[in-house]
Amino acid sequence: MDSSAPLLSSTGAGIRRSSSALVRCIEVSKVVFHSSPVNYLLVFVPLGLIFGYGQLSTTWVFVFNFMAIIPLAAILAFATEQLSEKAGSTLGGLLNATLGNAVELIVSIIALKEGQIRIVQASMLGSLLSNLLLVLGFCFLFGGYNRVQQKFNQTAAQTMSSLLAISSASLLIPAAFKATLPHDKGTSHLVDDKILSLSRSTSIVLLVVYVLFLIFQLGSHRVMFEEQTEETEEVLNIHQQHEQISESMSLRSSLIFLAITTILVSICADFLVGTIDDIVVSTGLSKTFIGLIVIPIVGNAAEHVTSVIVAMKDKMDLALSVAIGSSLQIALFVTPFMVLVGWAIDVPMTLNFSTFETVIMLVSVFLSNYLILDGESNWMEGSMSLAMYALVALAFFYYPDEQAVN
Repeated sequence: MDSSAPLLSSTGAGIRRSSSALVRCIEVSKVVFHSSPVNYLLVFVPLGLIFGYGQLSTTWVFVFNFMAIIPLAAILAFATEQLSEKAGSTLGGLLNATLGNAVELIVSIIALKEGQIRIVQASMLGSLLSNLLLVLGFCFLFGGYNRVQQKFNQTAAQTMSSLLAISSASLLIPAAFKATLPHDKGTSHLVDDKILSLSRSTSIVLLVVYVLFLIFQLGSHRVMFEEQTEETEEVLNIHQQHEQISESMSLRSSLIFLAITTILVSICADFLVGTIDDIVVSTGLSKTFIGLIVIPIVGNAAEHVTSVIVAMKDKMDLALSVAIGSSLQIALFVTPFMVLVGWAIDVPMTLNFSTFETVIMLVSVFLSNYLILDGESNWMEGSMSLAMYALVALAFFYYPDEQAVN
């Protein structure tokens, strides 16, 4: 009887540990689930996987996996944020800067491996435009609908706008390079090789500029980018709730959710990209429109919601850092990085966008720079930005793919 007591005691301790771990897992899962309003779309994850692995209707495979990636992107961003908080301010800022557009990176790498260069180029430009025009427009509109005007850190915003101008030049130069050279059947291959080499060299320069910007933002001029608007009592309460949530996510939990979500995003993105050709045939939509308007919604939806919420709380510095900061990450990091990835896997990914796309990019950057020039915003400026995005969407809806024109 006595000899069995230690065995029963150890068994009971093991059960208690397992029970405690299960309770902890449930608590953390609840925290993650309630971290974003879009997480209710998680119901589409199993549907996307079932239809994808079952090789069922390509239309439903596209729709379900499209919807599934939206909440997965939100969880990926939340896990990255939690991991950044545990890593300290400098390393945390670097993690956010690197993993802030993880979904775009995953989708683009998969598309590039499948030779969908047009989708990658369009999605890069689309993500940039959606942040510059759509997100910025909604922030100005919903943040200013019950206020005369809102103020934000003008110096930091203009610094980021200047960097966007450089990124615009990186798209303009290859397009101008190609347009000014004789382009016939005899010289076509030579010109394409030159543009490819120019794109790869330009990408290296852009990545160096991005590293310098991170040093500028996280190191030497950190004070310039700190939020300067006074927080209302309601916003302070939100921060306190956020801190309570942060305490519920340990470093180990953050890493586990980051790994699981990355795997799920990769699988869903693989199914999504694999159906694009069929979707183009069945719907009549161009690859350019799908890549430029539809795909960016996947990675940016949760980010859009967050930006609008903080703008409504009159925290415009934070809203602008999300909108313009994400555009910078796309322009200075993700796009040139994809060119180098294409170089590594022998796929001719270039920065040579069409003249029409380059003009759209320049006009959008000009408009956004003009709107933030005075350090103030109102709902009318938001309406102008949204109207510009609607015009861009309409233009690309009717804009045919190059293959269709040929």
